[in-house]
Amino acid sequence: MTLPDCVHAPSTADQRLLRRARRHCLQVLGGTFAAACLLPARALDLSDADMTAGLRAALERGAAAAVSLLGREDGFLGNPAVRIPLPDSLAQAAKLLRRLGQGKRLDALETSLNRAAEAAVPEAKPLLVDAVKTMTVQDARQILKGGETAVTDFFAGKTREPLGVKFLPIVTAATEKVGLVARYNAVASRASGLGLLSAEQANLQQYVTGKSLDGLYRMIGEEEKKIRQDPVATGSAILKSVFGALK
Repeated sequence: MTLPDCVHAPSTADQRLLRRARRHCLQVLGGTFAAACLLPARALDLSDADMTAGLRAALERGAAAAVSLLGREDGFLGNPAVRIPLPDSLAQAAKLLRRLGQGKRLDALETSLNRAAEAAVPEAKPLLVDAVKTMTVQDARQILKGGETAVTDFFAGKTREPLGVKFLPIVTAATEKVGLVARYNAVASRASGLGLLSAEQANLQQYVTGKSLDGLYRMIGEEEKKIRQDPVATGSAILKSVFGALK
């Protein structure tokens, strides 16, 4: 079949230009597509079992690191990132009490808050490890590509309330060991006598429990960041496999 007279076949030079333009477009599109899809594609190479095992390993590693860092003398007290301050209910009263010569008593109370957390944290390790086992394959799929603390955030969302319930008796026992309640009552009584605070205004056991869990999750999150940044440095094959696929 011949072309109409008004239509001319492209010259050899034109054909070469068309081919080059087509190749260029394909390279640009291919590069853009690859850049957008490389991470999911690599992650999809992981089996469900490996993916879940890797995320559980990250949580177990983070929990162990957090307990090791926090569950010792000055683990909380000596770490500005997680040090437990006096409750807000005492903040205003504390200023006046210090001016009235009660500074040592306030310092002793703050030290006791942190000592109670330090004493309680090691007891929570089995609870943390057991909680890790609740992660499902579906959970793993949803959080695999999250932010730098996505695993920890998921863990905290799922476990904070039940861990708090289990952690509270541990904290309560620890506060009794360090004489925290007696110290608080002494300070609260003094503040109450000045009309600054009701002795029933704060529940120290709940307060210390909450702050202890805050510290735990923060340290677990810090460990997760390290794993994501350099999974090879962990020396763990499963962590390298899972988090290496996300880099």
